[in-house]
Amino acid sequence: MKRAFGLSRLVAAVLVAATAVAGVCGAARAEPEGPVVAREARVAGDATRTRFVMDLSRPVEFAVSTLSDPYRIVIDLPEVRFDLEDAAGREGRGLIHAWRFGQFAAGKSRIVLDATGPVAVDKAFVLPPVSGQATRFVLDLVGSDRTAFLKSVEETKPAEPVARKGDRIARVGDGHKPVIVLDAGHGGIDTGAIGAGGTLEKAVVLDFTRRLRDKLLATGRYEVRLTRDDDVFIPLRERVKIARSVEADLLVSIHADSVRVGRDQVRGAGVYTLSNTASDEIAAALAERENRSDVIAGIDLADEPNDVTDILIDLARQETRKFSFMFAENLVGELRGAAQVVKNPHRSAGFRVLTAHDVPSTLIELGYLSNKLDEKLMSTDEWRDRMSEAIFAAIERYFAKRFGDQAMVMTQSEAADGEKDAKTVDR
Repeated sequence: MKRAFGLSRLVAAVLVAATAVAGVCGAARAEPEGPVVAREARVAGDATRTRFVMDLSRPVEFAVSTLSDPYRIVIDLPEVRFDLEDAAGREGRGLIHAWRFGQFAAGKSRIVLDATGPVAVDKAFVLPPVSGQATRFVLDLVGSDRTAFLKSVEETKPAEPVARKGDRIARVGDGHKPVIVLDAGHGGIDTGAIGAGGTLEKAVVLDFTRRLRDKLLATGRYEVRLTRDDDVFIPLRERVKIARSVEADLLVSIHADSVRVGRDQVRGAGVYTLSNTASDEIAAALAERENRSDVIAGIDLADEPNDVTDILIDLARQETRKFSFMFAENLVGELRGAAQVVKNPHRSAGFRVLTAHDVPSTLIELGYLSNKLDEKLMSTDEWRDRMSEAIFAAIERYFAKRFGDQAMVMTQSEAADGEKDAKTVDR
């Protein structure tokens, strides 16, 4: 067996290897128009040595790194359009349990391989097209031990996307329009829940979030920002930073849940707020699943602070928690009239995306994609419009209570002219 080479040298090594095979790097530097296309991928081998191969439309530069707990191999690429089968990556072989792929940030894509245990990267290279065969990205893994794997994690770490900076909204006294941040969960490499019929959570919640944004903007009474407006991955802590950077008055994180047991029985919407101790086992399990988003996308959480514990110290101010609870209760009331809700629809747990200490924040699970009826409903325009209208009504009620019943009322002339700047009435 060949000795695995050190990952600290892997990024440089792949470029040398690429140069050795018919000038791959030179081809990559040609920079043809449009993204690289991945058309097929496969895994071969056994528990001793496993090979991952992906067919590409042209050679690319890449970087490989490792992450522990769980054991993962991260492959960073330039922008790639993945034209793969829907089931691609759900099952692995040998040393690879499963794998996933998607856009990681603007102009960047990522593949994450879930290893069955500690592994080492033996080889990683790009083969140029030969005799009608496509360009191939090849990664060879061999079995290793935990000590060696952890050393490789320290030697190289994957790049993390930089949050897209939001515009800081200038506020003059109490005359500003409320700023609402809508957070479409998951995205890019992190698909979120997958429905019984193949519906992807990341796609459902993005479309839903855009609909809700349009309803809010149409009133002219709100500033609305999205944490993501396309199929791109945003780390959880960056979503929080986006809300704080625009001095948001409300963060609404939108998701769709899934369960493995009781798929035919468990359905309906639920509302969640932040707490250090989960309200029940269901809320705790959901928070654990949602908080795994960064792990799925290959984000290193080793140096991540315990946000929930630290932020709860600041929540002693009570104001943020009070407003979060107020909105959640309004939301439950509106949802009851629009769709089925789960038993005890307002619950709480340690959701990372809700940890902005100065932004009232709530997470909504629209329903269960694992339930065939919920999945079917969530795929219809009628249901999405009805649910977005209920959330819109809850937001209207919330700000009316928070700023006063007349605070959000536009003058007749403003409404007639369609102006976007609402005149705020003195409280």
